[in-house]
Parts: sequence; C-alpha cells; structure tokens
Amino acid sequence: MIRKEDILKSQDLWARGLVEIGKFKDDYSRAKNLTLELMYQLYDFRDGKVQFKPTKASDKQFRNDEDSALSYFIGADKNFPEDSGFAMSQWKNIEFKNDSINIYEDVAIVMGNYFFTDGSGAKTKVEYTFGYIKRDKSLKIILHHSSLPYNSF
Repeated sequence: MIRKEDILKSQDLWARGLVEIGKFKDDYSRAKNLTLELMYQLYDFRDGKVQFKPTKASDKQFRNDEDSALSYFIGADKNFPEDSGFAMSQWKNIEFKNDSINIYEDVAIVMGNYFFTDGSGAKTKVEYTFGYIKRDKSLKIILHHSSLPYNSF
C-alpha cells in the first residue's frame, strides 16, 4: 500500500534532483548521469511504461520513452530541437503544493501546483498531475503531466 509519506518523499527527491542537475549546466556528462539516475530512481521507464507530458514541450509534447524524457530534462538531442533542458535552468528551489492525493493500494494519483524559483528569486507556477505505482517497495512515476496555468484567449 502506498502511503502519503511515500509520495511526499518522492516529490522531495524529484525537486532536489532537478535542482542538483541544474548545478551541472556546464558539465553535460555529469548532468546526464544525474538525470538518468533520477529517472531510473523515480520513473518507471525500466520496468513499465510512463506517460509523460512535460510543461515546455509543444512540437513533440509527449515524452513516453527514456530518450525523449532525457532530452526534455537536459536538452542536446537533435531529435528534439525545442528542448533547451528544463533541469538546466538552474532552479534554486522547487516546491510542491498538493491539491489532492488519491491512493488506491499500489497506485496513487496526485495533482496540484509546483513552484519553480529561479536565481533571481522569481517563481513560476506550474500545474501538475503525477501518477505513481509501487514496485518492489519503490514508488515509481507512471504519469507525469505538467502545464502552465490557463490564461484567457
């Protein structure tokens, strides 16, 4: 059974991981290794399938495999020219504000807002929905959907 504490821990690891990756913006090899570690630790790319719709992707908006997700986080993949590397933005802090957490034994769905703080202290609010599955005592993300808040036409 998934516990709320498991979800909060996963969110904290995700946020700290993205901040850490950004510290290595000038060392692509190290950033790539950190990103792969984070992806394998927190996402279900190895054992299952992941539905991933990142915030700043429009040309190829769905990133359901390892290569396309890696490109989103750190860029430099010619197959995804729109990617500048979201994690390379050198975020200073990422804070989750969960609106709801629904747990169904070994599956959980969480949605809310997360706030990305840049080097100047400016915060960007992003809406998210994450789906989790418990595999071998580990929580893995199987759904990740992020979007910027709606503005009128």
